[in-house]
Amino acid sequence: MNKFLSVAEMVAIENEADQLGLSFSQLMENAGKSLADVISRNFKDIEKKDILALVGKGNNGGDALVALRVLSERGWSTTAYLVDRKVEGDSIADQYVSSGGNLLNNLDDPKLEKLEALVTENKLIIDGLLGTGGKLPLRAPYKEVLVKIKRNLTEENAPLIIAVDCPSGADCVSGDVAKETIPANLTVCMAAVKSGMFKFPAFETLGKLDVVSIGLNEDQPLWKGISRFVADKDFVESKLPIRKMNSHKGTFGTAMVVAGSLKYTGAALLAGKSAFRSGAGLVSMAVIEPLHSTLSGHFPEAVWHLLPHKNGVIDSAGSEIISNNLEKISSILIGPGLGLENATKEFLVSILSQPISNLVLDADGLKLLAKIPEWEKILPEETIITPHPGEMSVLTGLPINKIQEERVAIAEKYAIKWNSVIVLKGAITVVASPNGKTILIPIANSALAHAGTGDVLAGLIVGLLAQGMNAFDAAVVGAWVHGQAGKSAKNNIGSSAGVLAGDLIKEIPKYLN
Repeated sequence: MNKFLSVAEMVAIENEADQLGLSFSQLMENAGKSLADVISRNFKDIEKKDILALVGKGNNGGDALVALRVLSERGWSTTAYLVDRKVEGDSIADQYVSSGGNLLNNLDDPKLEKLEALVTENKLIIDGLLGTGGKLPLRAPYKEVLVKIKRNLTEENAPLIIAVDCPSGADCVSGDVAKETIPANLTVCMAAVKSGMFKFPAFETLGKLDVVSIGLNEDQPLWKGISRFVADKDFVESKLPIRKMNSHKGTFGTAMVVAGSLKYTGAALLAGKSAFRSGAGLVSMAVIEPLHSTLSGHFPEAVWHLLPHKNGVIDSAGSEIISNNLEKISSILIGPGLGLENATKEFLVSILSQPISNLVLDADGLKLLAKIPEWEKILPEETIITPHPGEMSVLTGLPINKIQEERVAIAEKYAIKWNSVIVLKGAITVVASPNGKTILIPIANSALAHAGTGDVLAGLIVGLLAQGMNAFDAAVVGAWVHGQAGKSAKNNIGSSAGVLAGDLIKEIPKYLN
């Protein structure tokens, strides 16, 4: 997995590396070579290997020049357009020219006519104008250069933009974006993803994301101490349960789903089916009696426990039925569609007073939890809590806008405070563990902005837990697979607006294969 850090942390790491003997110039050389490798790999099939780089005065401009030099040495036709960068005494620029590259300076192009011609002539453009240290609003000459380029980008003749670390005009701290910013087709991050890039609207400008090495020593103290990561396919693959040929249903555990009410019947079905699709050997559905006849025909694979009800929600007496079956289950989900009646709150209090493990609390279960005085003290260790921002607001008392502004920090704070795994849902879901490790899910998809998709996620996580995964890994893998299923459902339907929560369930097996 790739690391995720702040700009200040990256600066400190580079300074430490320099003090330990890995010089700034070597870091830049490594970064530029890695950038060139990404370009060579991604665009090896293009007919005309011409490339233009917009080169600012900062480190990312230096990275771009090194990349151009390497590409020139590999037979590419390259042009560097320098903006606000002194040529005199610039050894990186000198080495580039010596490699056979073409170099132009914005000072020699007052009307930017040469730049305009270059933009129309080149199908690939490296954006190395402004990097992680860029500040808004943009000033001259960067603003004028970007405006000129945007005016010359047409759908018929649009070059592909490769941003170095971040698109110019995107603030790597705040996530704000200047209106002049040119969205990238590919963003190549040096060493790690910078935190502002996973905020909005900056995230929308990244295009495809690639993270490359700049040669840091894995044992370097500050670098080694970074405990925030971005989930990827390799991590998910490494954590999935092994399904041997001689397995049986008991091998993959039993997930219990305590969900639903007369008002929210479908929540139980979505969560239960998702738990089965995750690979759980058996799913045990604990629902109020009136739901059984409605749901059982749609879900013949499940085992059913019928709970007493009061006014269409679970009555407190239902806890005895759950208690009698706790030894038979591997994991338990409580919450989707339960309703918020006091009888159900007392049911939850009774459940939490018993020895219980591998617990997932979601949706109404979280709102009921917030009604219990000092609930943090009775919460089982490493419970998985899956709030959306509104539910996190109910649990913490913080306003939603503050939670959204500081998603990572708030998830981390309360994971430690509550000794729980927090899955803070939303665009770029944050999964924080009580031991300080955090993983972000790099997916933002409006197809998931529909009722019931959270029930699918909760069911997926409890199903993975049943198969023996630890709480943190189950939460990360579940959130990643859920996000991928959302993208796949959107592609199948043809529109994010038309995706139903049930559509995600059909896509889950693709990403567990």
